[in-house]
Amino acid sequence: MDLKLRAPDSDQHSLLLPEAASRLYEPYTGTLTSGNGNEYQIKGNVADLLQKKYAYSLAQKSNHFGFTASVYEDLWRTQSLSLLTGESFPIEAEKDLLTDWLHPVDNGIYLDVGCSTALYARMIKKRAPGAVVAAIDISQPMLRQARKKAADESSDLFLIRADAREAPFFAGTIDGLAMGGTLNELTDELKVLYECRRIVKKGGIFFMMHLLKSDSVAGRLLQGPAGLGGIQFWTLDDSNALFERAGFRIENQFTKGIVCFTKLIAV
Repeated sequence: MDLKLRAPDSDQHSLLLPEAASRLYEPYTGTLTSGNGNEYQIKGNVADLLQKKYAYSLAQKSNHFGFTASVYEDLWRTQSLSLLTGESFPIEAEKDLLTDWLHPVDNGIYLDVGCSTALYARMIKKRAPGAVVAAIDISQPMLRQARKKAADESSDLFLIRADAREAPFFAGTIDGLAMGGTLNELTDELKVLYECRRIVKKGGIFFMMHLLKSDSVAGRLLQGPAGLGGIQFWTLDDSNALFERAGFRIENQFTKGIVCFTKLIAV
């Protein structure tokens, strides 16, 4: 199944990302052309729809380094929750929470927002092999790593380089969303949340994992330097206010230390 996208140059024009691009074990190169005649390249199965130059945090900029992308998942992401909570929190526990709350089904359309190496997208695809799963990120190195890891797992994913502030999807076309840790790195978090609400169907589920502001003095001292790199932290109440302002209802929530998982419903 081809994936219908909204062209970056016009709300009225669409692009069809061919199904062949999602077969990440088979190299794919091509060109997408909008109704305005603008062309967008697909290289190494990654469709590059990033057009505008936005301001990015230092944390986001660091993701553009090949070395960061190469070690991100294996040396950090799969161990991060245990390190951040100070308790054992294996990646399998996170996977179970994601798939139980998001409940992906075959023939649904799901999006991993700010995907890095598409860890969540790959988890969704394993749970629902017949679903259409896409992943967007601003970093080419991260998307290249996502392609490699998905190909190793024989997961078919659509990989798209795009900024979540202007998600390349039409309104109400996505069945479910997932975001893992990206919220803390954003420079315009409310705009991204508004975009997520725009593209997801009413009643659609948004699975969110993000980090909270620490309650302890020691924790806040540790989080202080992270703020210099553009990483933001909110209290639980402030986080929930952001979600509700963007048009989501909080259906379920689980916190462990500074790690927060939230099941949001689009209203």
